[in-house]
Amino acid sequence: MASYLQIENISKSYGTKVLFQNIGFNINEGDKIALIAPNGTGKTSLLRILSGKDVSDSGGRIIFLKDIRIAFLEQEYIFDPGATVMEQVMSGQSSFEYELRAKQILTGLGITSLQARMDSLSGGEVKRVAIAAMLSSDADFYIMDEPTNHLDIDAIEYLESWFSKARCTLLMVTHDRYFLDRVCNTVMELDHGSVYIYRGGYLNYLEKRQERIDNYNAETDKVRNVLRRELEWMRSTPQARSGKAKYRKEAFYALKERSEQVYRTGKVDMGILRQKGSYLGNKVVNFSDVSFFWRGKCYLDHFSYNFQRNEKVGIVGPNASGKTTFLNLLAAPLPDDPESYMTGEIQWGESLRTGYYRQAGMSFKEDQTVLDTVSDTSLLSRFMFPREMYSSRISTLSGGEKRRLYLLTILMQEPNLLILDEPTNDLDIVTLGVLEEYLQEFKGTLVIVSHDRHFLDRLADHLFVFTGDGTVKDFVGDYSQYREYLKSVEEQKKARKKEEKPAREHPPVPAQDKPRKLTWKEQRELESLEAEIDALNAEKAQIEERLSGGSLSGSQLMQDTLRHQEIAGLLDIKETRWLELSE
Repeated sequence: MASYLQIENISKSYGTKVLFQNIGFNINEGDKIALIAPNGTGKTSLLRILSGKDVSDSGGRIIFLKDIRIAFLEQEYIFDPGATVMEQVMSGQSSFEYELRAKQILTGLGITSLQARMDSLSGGEVKRVAIAAMLSSDADFYIMDEPTNHLDIDAIEYLESWFSKARCTLLMVTHDRYFLDRVCNTVMELDHGSVYIYRGGYLNYLEKRQERIDNYNAETDKVRNVLRRELEWMRSTPQARSGKAKYRKEAFYALKERSEQVYRTGKVDMGILRQKGSYLGNKVVNFSDVSFFWRGKCYLDHFSYNFQRNEKVGIVGPNASGKTTFLNLLAAPLPDDPESYMTGEIQWGESLRTGYYRQAGMSFKEDQTVLDTVSDTSLLSRFMFPREMYSSRISTLSGGEKRRLYLLTILMQEPNLLILDEPTNDLDIVTLGVLEEYLQEFKGTLVIVSHDRHFLDRLADHLFVFTGDGTVKDFVGDYSQYREYLKSVEEQKKARKKEEKPAREHPPVPAQDKPRKLTWKEQRELESLEAEIDALNAEKAQIEERLSGGSLSGSQLMQDTLRHQEIAGLLDIKETRWLELSE
């Protein structure tokens, strides 16, 4: 395999903070590498050096294979606000082949309005345009910084499928563990200023990384045993010590320094927060026949649901389908807005204490220090803010470090209703793992909007699926189970079409002057179908009323949900047959 990229002796520091020093690595053709590191340790800085937008402090060498096509995706995409989507993607390009690729990829990513102006798009839509422009280049080597941030799950799965099939070379920063496992064949870890390579997926990385840490600490123990013997020698009589060889004294101090280097991974300790909590009564938040409209569009259509104590709800759906709007309604009464109106009623429990982690909720004063923002030093240390960072200005923190600090300010409020809107954006994998553990033990009601499938699978008891037209479907199960359900529905539809196909291949029936009358048997079938459809619709309505009541046990909830899905399938079949007979 050809070497696409060679890195030798590159370094980066900011003030006294050393991100990495004299690191080197090699990327070969066909490598698909996920770059993993805690926030603030230099992932984005490394990619910026590779793209030529920053430079190494120590010089070093960065050598790309000659004549390969390279495409970069940065977190912040620079675009022309007045350009249309197609104009933006076609910027600097003119080939017909490129245009066809661009249209195909835009459609796959869910961008259908190619003439929409860029300044009218949401953040997630802008990200999809940026990805389409990158993929349309048909590059040999893609370098991407957090490609899944701000994408909905459908777009992530399209991108995942594209890269898993593409014959290309890839280096990307990501925190999406499912995406990593299904796309990458190598994990590169940037840790304590050094680079470590692990061939294989995420699970292999976790296992091999732990082995490395255990071996390092075992070596430290051996050094301590040698140090103990050297210490006895150094403490011998003053007369003997004065005549000791200089090199052995220097070796002693080197051993002493090494013996103090026990490897400790940064870990968010949620223990102190688990001990706290606010009492939550029987009433959490009750929605009664709520509809919500903004600028004429329906974002919630006759929604009824009573949230329960200790319930964990995941919310999924395409961008702009109303997920964040729903969280805003859940959190508190909305301020008056002439462009919106709501019908129905929302009631909040008297003992409710809401913590709301918003996508755009950070409002730090950039000139304040970390300690100015959160004065509890024990909590700061537990959230991976070491003492030397207390005096750091907010403006010097990485995006992930700011997010971690923001998360801390929310959890410090001791909420009993915790609302998280895309909490995984900009958080590193280590922080995500510990956050998941905390949320699994959270003693309160949890509502999460997330595109991180691993995060949802670990946390959600059931899902609210937003379809984009105001309809919200309740699915009991995690996200992987929901995707399996969708696949089974799609397979059933394909099977029905396959069964119907032979009938369509029969020679056409000669035209008749009068419509053919139903046989006696067909007439009885039609009457029976009408009665069955009415009965199924009535049962469906009863189930929907029970599901929205919020008083069912877990087993009853699962039973009713499965029956609701079964009825939907039966109605589809019976209504199709009724139409055939009616025509």
